[in-house]
Amino acid sequence: MNINPEVTEYMAALDNPKKLEMERVRQIILAADSRMTEDIKWKAPNFMYKGNMATFNPRSAKAVSLMFHKGALLKDDTGLLEGEGKEARVAKFRDLEDVEAKKEQLERVVALWIAYVEG
Repeated sequence: MNINPEVTEYMAALDNPKKLEMERVRQIILAADSRMTEDIKWKAPNFMYKGNMATFNPRSAKAVSLMFHKGALLKDDTGLLEGEGKEARVAKFRDLEDVEAKKEQLERVVALWIAYVEG
C-alpha cells in the first residue's frame, strides 16, 4: 500500500468519533489497487490515481463521508455512491460493520475509477 506519512500524522491528530472507521476505509482503498495514492488536499485525506478520486469529510461525525469528486461519471453498479449532483457523489459508512459490509462495493468503485481514468 502507498501509505503517506503525512496522512498518517493527520489521522493520528484527528479528533473524530469515526476515526477508526475512516482508517479502515483508508486501508481498503489503498489495498484495492497498488496504484492508488493518498495525500492531504482541501485540509483532508485525499485518494488519487491520475487525478483526485475521493476525499474524506473529516468534520462528519455521524458517519464516514467520502466524496467522490467525479463519481457521477463512473458507471457505479454497486449502489455505494449517493447523490444527484452534476459530478460529485458520496459514499457513507455508519460504523465498522457497515464499512466491512460495503468493502467489496468500495473496492469495485476504486476499480471503476481506475478504468475511467485509464480510458
